Amino acid sequence: MSYLEYNVKTVPTGWRKILFVNWPLVLLLTAVAGFGFLMLYSVAGGSFSPWAEPQIKRFAMGMTVMFFVAFVPIWFWRNMAALAYLLSIVLLLMVEFFGAVGMGAQRWIDLGFMRLQPSELMKITLVMMLAAYYDWLDIKKVSRPQFILIPLFLILLPTALVLGQPDLGTALLLVIGGGVVMFVAGVHWAYFAAVIAMGVGLITAVFTTRGTPWQLLKDYQYRRIDTFLDPASDPLGAGYHITQSKIALGSGGWAGRGFMQGTQSRLNFLPEKHTDFIFTTLAEEFGFIGGFSLLALYALIIVFCIASALKNKDRFSSLLIFGIATTFFLFYALNMSMVMGLAPVVGVPLPLVSYGGSAMLVLLAAFGLVQSAHVHRAR
Repeated sequence: MSYLEYNVKTVPTGWRKILFVNWPLVLLLTAVAGFGFLMLYSVAGGSFSPWAEPQIKRFAMGMTVMFFVAFVPIWFWRNMAALAYLLSIVLLLMVEFFGAVGMGAQRWIDLGFMRLQPSELMKITLVMMLAAYYDWLDIKKVSRPQFILIPLFLILLPTALVLGQPDLGTALLLVIGGGVVMFVAGVHWAYFAAVIAMGVGLITAVFTTRGTPWQLLKDYQYRRIDTFLDPASDPLGAGYHITQSKIALGSGGWAGRGFMQGTQSRLNFLPEKHTDFIFTTLAEEFGFIGGFSLLALYALIIVFCIASALKNKDRFSSLLIFGIATTFFLFYALNMSMVMGLAPVVGVPLPLVSYGGSAMLVLLAAFGLVQSAHVHRAR
């Protein structure tokens, strides 16, 4: 049933919408961001500049955006899904020609007051587009081959553009996040088995083409794989990041060294301590207890999202929430796996904790969509 068909009395209006906001989810997001503010204050040597202060301002702006998105009816966002997806594609194409370069990659568009990373926006608009597609499609046609091609194209087009930046981590998030939406929508498991088989073949091709003119990955990406498999093979070169990360994680012990007492970050042994590797700073200063506490907050956010999706009677809303929850899970799972040596280093930030403007604003806008689906669901 579409939201347009609901009796207007079942959907809150005006100021009543505030009562229907998922406030526990808001508190959880604020608590996670609080961890980030503390860590950014710590890695700056006990100063709000240059990282903590702008991060707090971005969070305040992001929360404003979240509530604005939340109070707009969910059917409006469904109707805007295709336009948002096309806009993200255009921005990804603009990166190819006008993008700003940072750390060897061309991923940003310089807007003057901030640098926008369109691939972050694409993670959410792709989920919106797929949810709108499966909401439109008759559920009996979901697994028919001709109706599988459209979502595959929707996923592979931005993935190819993101890989060209290059940004392997975000490309993986797009593929997996899109695949989860397809699975939840009811696509037959045989398609996913075929994709897994193709993935195994692709991994084999990645290794067999190394050193040839047609190798599938960049040289630095192969070095990341080597580092992942054996960090000790080059501890001062490609393996430096993960080696120092493991030292910081291990030195934290059970309760940590104490706030602002982490030697790896304070003495600048830990690379990218305010972005990709900020979790290791947290683990060194607050130990296993601190790391587990943050992980528990993340898990609770996922639980509240899944509960909201299961209660929602609207197909678009339910798929949208599942897709955003999956993207959020992949964000922190991949980052934590990366810094612990369980996955290759692919440059994925820790959501709401790592320093960065685009990722935080887009993520909070995404949770605004979750809130919109929750606020405007029939009761």
